[in-house]
Amino acid sequence: MGNTEALLPAVYGLAGIFFHGGAVLRASVVIDYQNVHLTARDVFDPGGPERDSLIHPMQFARNAIRERNARQRTGFPQAELHRVTVFRGLPHVDHDWEQHRRCIDQASQWREDGAQVVLRDLKYAYQRGADGRETRDVNGKKVPIGRPREKGIDVLCAVACINESERADIDVVVLASRDSDLVPVLDELYDRHGRSSTRYAAVETVAWLNRHPRPGGVTGGPLVPTRPRRIWNTNLGQQIYEASIDRTAYR
Repeated sequence: MGNTEALLPAVYGLAGIFFHGGAVLRASVVIDYQNVHLTARDVFDPGGPERDSLIHPMQFARNAIRERNARQRTGFPQAELHRVTVFRGLPHVDHDWEQHRRCIDQASQWREDGAQVVLRDLKYAYQRGADGRETRDVNGKKVPIGRPREKGIDVLCAVACINESERADIDVVVLASRDSDLVPVLDELYDRHGRSSTRYAAVETVAWLNRHPRPGGVTGGPLVPTRPRRIWNTNLGQQIYEASIDRTAYR
């Protein structure tokens, strides 16, 4: 199991609920799904099929918060999961109808299990003829080239983090992503909380970590804010990964 880095915990305000005589932070987990899913494969199953490392957002969030609490030092507050928001790209039905259907089914199941799931259409590049116009197949549909890309997911994650940090019922926003484009939002949340810990939630991260990766694998590790800012990160190891895999047999 991965170990939590010895990062300094954020200075938490007095917000939160009180349970058994101590403060409990109400946590909102924001998940950059494809980043979490593919990083898990790279860290724990390099070269393995992508479908074998699908992560169930609610299982992942619950396990992450449980691990976070287990690694807190004496005197630092525990967290309680209040909300999970997931952002994921959606394949176009014309170009990959099976994966489109599977993605819709997964999102439906995850919502039923308690997550807020936001799907955003993937972006495609298309073949063009000598005249520069997009070519079409016998059915009149544009012909994609290469793999589709997610566009705007990082922006959606950033906006969600900001919005969650302003909610009266949230004390800590936990970001699950290694996308370096999201470093500015970590900085902003840290600075806002520093200015007013009663108005804005604190920010933390969670990250996959394998200190002894297989050949071809990567170690993983956290996304960190710009120095000198330091926030709490919870590293998640093999056991958490195995417990977070979505094993539902989708169509």
